[in-house]
Parts: sequence; C-alpha cells; structure tokens
Amino acid sequence: MQEDVEYRGRVKYDAPTALAYKERPPRQHAAEMALIDKVFRGIPKEHRVLDLPCGAGRVSVHLAKQGFRLSCGDYSDAMLAITRDHVRENGFDCPVEKQDIEALTYADRQFDTVLCFRLFHHFPNPRIRQQAVSELCRVAGKYVALSYFSPLSITSFKRRLRGSFGGRPSQKLATPLAEVEGYFRHNGYKLVRDFARSPLLHTLHVALFERVR
Repeated sequence: MQEDVEYRGRVKYDAPTALAYKERPPRQHAAEMALIDKVFRGIPKEHRVLDLPCGAGRVSVHLAKQGFRLSCGDYSDAMLAITRDHVRENGFDCPVEKQDIEALTYADRQFDTVLCFRLFHHFPNPRIRQQAVSELCRVAGKYVALSYFSPLSITSFKRRLRGSFGGRPSQKLATPLAEVEGYFRHNGYKLVRDFARSPLLHTLHVALFERVR
C-alpha cells in the first residue's frame, strides 16, 4: 500500500524508476556535473559534504573523486541500493542512509556543506519548501547549495505554454530565486551566488547560500 503523500516525487522512485533515473543521457550528465563543479570551486576540500537526495550516487561519486568527504541520504530505498553499489564500485566508503528531508535525523551543523540537487522542483507548496530548507540549513555548518528550476528560462516558458493550451501540466515546478532566498533568509543564510546551467535557456539553477548567524 502506497503511503499518502502531498507530492508524487516523494515516492515515485521505485526500483524500475530508480534504474531509469540512473542512466542519465551523457550530455546531460556532463552538463550537470560541470554545474556542480562551478558551485564547489570555492568550497574547501576538507569539508564534510552531505548529498541529499543522493539519487543514484552520481554527484556523490563525482565529488568524492575530488577529495570531498561525502555522506549520502535519500528517501527511496531503491535509490539507496543503487548509490551503495555505485560508491562501492568506485572504491569509496561513504555513509549511505535513509533520510526524510522534512525530518532529518542528523545533528545540528553536522556537515560543513549540504547539497540538495534536483529535488526542490518537486515541492508543490511553500510549507514543504520552507520545511525542507529549514532542515538543510539546520544540519549545515557553513554552506547549503540548492538546485531549483527558474521560471525565467525558455524551458519553463515552453512548459507554461503547453499547459495553457490544454497539455498535461508539468510536475516540474519552477520557483523564483527571490522566493528561494526568502526561505534561506528565514534560517539565517545569505545568497553567495546563483549558478545556471545555461542562462535563459535551461531551467536548472543551483544557488549557493552561506550561514550568517
């Protein structure tokens, strides 16, 4: 019996879906890892980094290869199994734990940097967005890097246009940067820089926030 949830992204990654997600198109994977590299360029290699959700572990392994100390968390049992295999196959011993982003079991400031990649666009309302950001900020000591989908892009415009002409509404929800900043400001963080995969073309952005109190 499937649990009652507010958004499909919370439970959609069963075994078949997780396996499909693991096989990202090479061009997309390379572009996304290049975006991650831009974000982490100024972050010290000795930082303890939490990758949540870790998905298939591709970001975790990518950062571990650069010398960061990774911990991995995800809500999907199928994704956790894939990540465990992936980090082991690459020779790393990263903790991989089941975690609910709305109620993390980690201690306050347990990590130096927390990365939340390709999840925020699933959140359907401000309550969930604020709760998730509050938990990410709580367990981070210095930085939180959060990906979000910008409404100021050709991709987002096409999705809105398709919906307005009777097409199936997209489940990938765009959020203005000003709204994202508000959630972090509420938790004592300031925006360091907003990074885009391709400004105005692709919708994927990663905003880096720093703790100020």
